[in-house]
Amino acid sequence: MKIIKKLYKIFIISFIIVVGLYCGIYMYAKLSNKLPLDKANKYYLYDSNNNIFSSDTDDWVNLDNISKYLIDATISTEDKKFYEHLGFDYLRILKAIFINAKNVKTVQGASTITQQYAKNLFLDFDKTWKRKLQEAWITIKLEAQYSKDQLLEGYLNTINYGGVYGIENASMYYFGKKAKNLTLAEASMLAGIPKSPSNYSPLVNEKEAKNRQKTILETMVKNKYITEDEKNKAYKEKLTYIGSKKSSELKTLMYYEDAVINELKSINSIPDSFLKTGGLKIYTNLDMNAQTIMENSMNNNIKSENLEVASIMMDPNTGKVLALIGGRDYSKSQYNRAISSKRQVGSTMKPFLYYAALENGFTPSTTFTSEKTTFTFSENKTYSPSNYSDNYANKPISMAAAITYSDNIYAVKTHLFLGEDTLVDFAKRIDLSDNLEAIPSLPLGTNEIKLIDMVKGYSTFANLGYTVEPYFITKVEDSNGNILYERKEKKDKVLNSSITYVLNELLSNCASKEFIDYNNPTCLNIAPKLSRKYSIKTGTTDTDHLIFGYNKDVIVGIWNGYDNNQVTPVTDGANMKNMWADIMENYLKDKDTSWYETPENVVGVLVDPISGEVANNDTAKKTVLYYIKGTEPSFNDPLDSIIPTIKEDETTQQQ
Repeated sequence: MKIIKKLYKIFIISFIIVVGLYCGIYMYAKLSNKLPLDKANKYYLYDSNNNIFSSDTDDWVNLDNISKYLIDATISTEDKKFYEHLGFDYLRILKAIFINAKNVKTVQGASTITQQYAKNLFLDFDKTWKRKLQEAWITIKLEAQYSKDQLLEGYLNTINYGGVYGIENASMYYFGKKAKNLTLAEASMLAGIPKSPSNYSPLVNEKEAKNRQKTILETMVKNKYITEDEKNKAYKEKLTYIGSKKSSELKTLMYYEDAVINELKSINSIPDSFLKTGGLKIYTNLDMNAQTIMENSMNNNIKSENLEVASIMMDPNTGKVLALIGGRDYSKSQYNRAISSKRQVGSTMKPFLYYAALENGFTPSTTFTSEKTTFTFSENKTYSPSNYSDNYANKPISMAAAITYSDNIYAVKTHLFLGEDTLVDFAKRIDLSDNLEAIPSLPLGTNEIKLIDMVKGYSTFANLGYTVEPYFITKVEDSNGNILYERKEKKDKVLNSSITYVLNELLSNCASKEFIDYNNPTCLNIAPKLSRKYSIKTGTTDTDHLIFGYNKDVIVGIWNGYDNNQVTPVTDGANMKNMWADIMENYLKDKDTSWYETPENVVGVLVDPISGEVANNDTAKKTVLYYIKGTEPSFNDPLDSIIPTIKEDETTQQQ
């Protein structure tokens, strides 16, 4: 009995201390500076012309102008004791801890509406303990400084309804009506989306959305908001979805905005400033014309159902990202494939190998035999790559031809001749990737790399040898115009400009009719669309299609494929090339652009493009290839005197 009394006494004292402490914190929160809800989470994004483009509009509605069905559905589902607690539902927290511990994973949350609102207000920059303590403090301040109705109103005006923020925007987007006019069926459908927008949006997965709606309606019955008959009638009601915003808005614009916010999170000086000032003015590199052209080109060329797209346009001289697409439609999927997804890059890896080859004594005329080849290694391991459609020259071909046709045999022979570490080291040098594996298939792009990192890598060629970091934000100001952050451009010279020029010339032949022979250049199908000279490289795997192309002013990279990694038909790759051509031509049509100036130590020679030998009067096909002076072929010198002498059996039999 004494032990029980002692424990009871300890419990009472502890309870009094905790309650007293909370009351003290609560009173301190009430008397402290009031959180600026009218500015909090209000960030205004400006494009390159200083016009606001943020797709998160200011369509704030009072609680009186929101359907009671939507209010009841939200409270019933998210926080049924919202009007009773002071920000934290302790019994719910204990229940969640027990259930999650029992299942050894997180299966139930315990966040109240106030806690969720606290996260929404300040962007939830990270998940550290410091941030969690800040969120707890903000939750207490919200409860101390605002009424429950004000908190609920703010919450409903800021949450994510599947890429559409705020209930008024969501109501107009999905049903074409104001939030106050939502029916029970419509309200219960919308109330289910915030838990998992990518799963419960009816535009993404109507079956899952209906299941979620049913759960919400059943919860409303349980909590006595509606009757069983009302539930059944609402569930059976046929809903028609509009699925569109104002005609002037782009379906892909939010991907750019997400990339901006993602970068904002990495700027160390911003989170604390944001908490103190409430609102931010974020100036970006977005070129709205480029974004519109990119989306229109995607819609005009990419028709396959469920085929996803990621695309980036960047200024290669500065790293400014001018336009970005992370998927076909942000309202259906918020996953940003342009900055987050790692995919196999296929033959778009080859230019990195060929720069290293040029740097190590190869020239555009260096030849290897293109034929079906099995490479044998130690322990009798073999590797048998093949060319697309098993198309081989069965004779020596030049590097220029190998690049133009994307010959896999030539690439692997080059890779093994140089040594498998050469390409790995080069990728590190241009800051493309530091975790590539030195394997025979590396130049064929079996590795997985993000699209934005590949664009960064190709920009090193586009700007003649400098690494630049892709970026979205130029400047950040607080609501009073004080500069919190300003971007300082940084460029590092890592490549030889003359060698880079030679490579760019080689890549410009991918749409050249002069290379039509036993094979066709990889981009010959888009040649009629191109009015300018570009360096282009495509890549294809079973599940991915990619293209990167540039001149000295702009670079565009595109990926398309399926999220479930199903095989991508050849037609998808052809459509992607047309998308790329349309973007480049439409964006540059009114711009004064020109090709690179030929460096003084580079010379052009008229050669046979397939053999790489100097052309004469009897040469059937002729084109100009560019060489570092002193390495060009001539009539006086045997071709193999200025290029590596490589015996075929040494290439096909690696010990």
